[in-house]
Amino acid sequence: MKFSELKKGLARYLSDSRAEPVEIQGLLRIPGGASRETWQFDAVFGQQKHGLIVRIDPTESLIETERRTEFAAMRAAFLAGLKAPEPLDCVEDLQWLGRPFSISVRVPGSSQLPHLDKGVRDKIGRLKWTILGRLAGLELSALDLGDTFTAPKPEACAPEQLDYWANVLVEDGLHPDPIAAATIRWLRKNLPPPPQKLCLVHGDYRTGNFLCSPDGEITAILDWEMAHIGDPLEDLAWSFDPVWSWEEKENAGLLVPHAEAIEYWEAASGLRVDPDVFHWWRVFVALKGLAIWTSSSEAFHQSVNKNLSHAIAGWFAADRQHQVLIDYLSPLSNHRFPRIG
Repeated sequence: MKFSELKKGLARYLSDSRAEPVEIQGLLRIPGGASRETWQFDAVFGQQKHGLIVRIDPTESLIETERRTEFAAMRAAFLAGLKAPEPLDCVEDLQWLGRPFSISVRVPGSSQLPHLDKGVRDKIGRLKWTILGRLAGLELSALDLGDTFTAPKPEACAPEQLDYWANVLVEDGLHPDPIAAATIRWLRKNLPPPPQKLCLVHGDYRTGNFLCSPDGEITAILDWEMAHIGDPLEDLAWSFDPVWSWEEKENAGLLVPHAEAIEYWEAASGLRVDPDVFHWWRVFVALKGLAIWTSSSEAFHQSVNKNLSHAIAGWFAADRQHQVLIDYLSPLSNHRFPRIG
């Protein structure tokens, strides 16, 4: 979207919704992100500057997500007292920006890990999995989710998620993938028991999807677009995926040892991690990751979106995800990614 058109559209929308003139200053696109265009700006009204974020639907994204889901999940988390940005508006009327968008309050912090001492990283790790544990521990009845989410039957959590991402691989795959096919067979043959409880699953809880300060305070959890109701172990497994900490296999998400992360999560959630059940979810999230990278490759190949992040994810990340799956499932693997739990 052109800078000038976006600035004018935001000014028109905010002026109309507030019934007073609003000036847009400091409009700047935030790099990264594959599901939405993200811009930061200041809205000036009432003689004050208000730092805001706008997330705009792209013409084609790495994953197909629903803006209302993201908005509702972030709103529920914010109202529950979790570290989430305050969502303000979810707009589907195309007259303002030509595409649907959402607006939230801008939170200070960076998504890049500070290159500081081990103590700071330990602090971030403790907070990261404590926050995730608090999310898992929240009762659905206490969350203001409106009518956006449908809770599956507990016994359907794993098979429904597996069917969804297996279908993505079939529909978006550019060529046969025997590793994915073997993984799907294994997952279907070894389905886990129902979850200890149903919870709001963030869906993409990983290092890089939260903001933190240089001293190690987590200021906001971002990117709620894949949120759904499901098994809390899915989020925990995704946060442990080796793709997020490739060069530091002993640490989860480049932060703390796996055992420490589990301790923080269990203490905050009141739940326990069964090693066998957790292993199933770790295999599943690796397949889910592969499905996402496969979709990005398909979008780039079909010339729908020539964003280079799609091409890189479809090649580099998919290759690493294949390696993870081989190691998880092959009895001949060198066990670079050991069983955890």
